[in-house]
Amino acid sequence: MNLGIIGQAAGLFAVTNIDDLLVLALFFAQGAGHRGSTRNIAIGQYLGFAAILVAAVAAAFGATFLPDSVIPYLGLLPLGLGVKAAVQAWRHRGDADEEARAGSDGPKVLEVATVTFANGGDNIGVYVPVFATAGTGGMSVYVAVFLVLVGVWVAAGRYFATRPVIARALSRWGHILMPAVLIGIGLLILVEGGAFGL
Repeated sequence: MNLGIIGQAAGLFAVTNIDDLLVLALFFAQGAGHRGSTRNIAIGQYLGFAAILVAAVAAAFGATFLPDSVIPYLGLLPLGLGVKAAVQAWRHRGDADEEARAGSDGPKVLEVATVTFANGGDNIGVYVPVFATAGTGGMSVYVAVFLVLVGVWVAAGRYFATRPVIARALSRWGHILMPAVLIGIGLLILVEGGAFGL
C-alpha cells in the first residue's frame, strides 16, 4: 500500500470535514448525560458518511443518484432540523432543568446521519474526480482511510465536548449554538448551491 495515497486521503478527509468537528462536539454536548448518545452519534456519523461515499463512488463510475441540480437542496435537511431545535429551545427557554431544556433523549441516529450527509453534499463534488482518477485500487484506499478517520473524528468531537472549559460553554450555550449551526449549514448549502435562484 502506497503511503503517499494514504497521506493524500487523510489530508483530503481533514480538509473536507473540518466543520464536522464542531457539529459532532455540539451533538455530544446535546447528548451529555443521555444513555446511548455516543453510540447514536457514532452510528449516525458512519451512516451519513457511508451515504456520501456511496454517492461519490457511484458518480466516479458514471452513475449518479442525485442530479447536480438537486444537491443544493440538501441544505433544507439541516435547515429543518435547526428550526426544529430552535423551536424546542424556545419552548423550554424558561425551564430551570437542563433536561427539559434539551427537550430530547439526546441526538437520534437518523438526525446525525441526515446532518452528516447534507453537510457533506459538497464533499461528493470533491471526492468524485479524485476517486475517478485514483482507479479502483486507489479508491479503495481512500474509502478505507476515510472510514477509519470517521471514527477519529467522532472521538475528537467527543473529546472536545468533554473538555471542562468547552463542556461548560456548550452546556450553557449549546441549546442556542446547535440550532444556529444547523440553520447556518443549511443556508450555506442552499446559497452556495444556488438553490431557489439564490
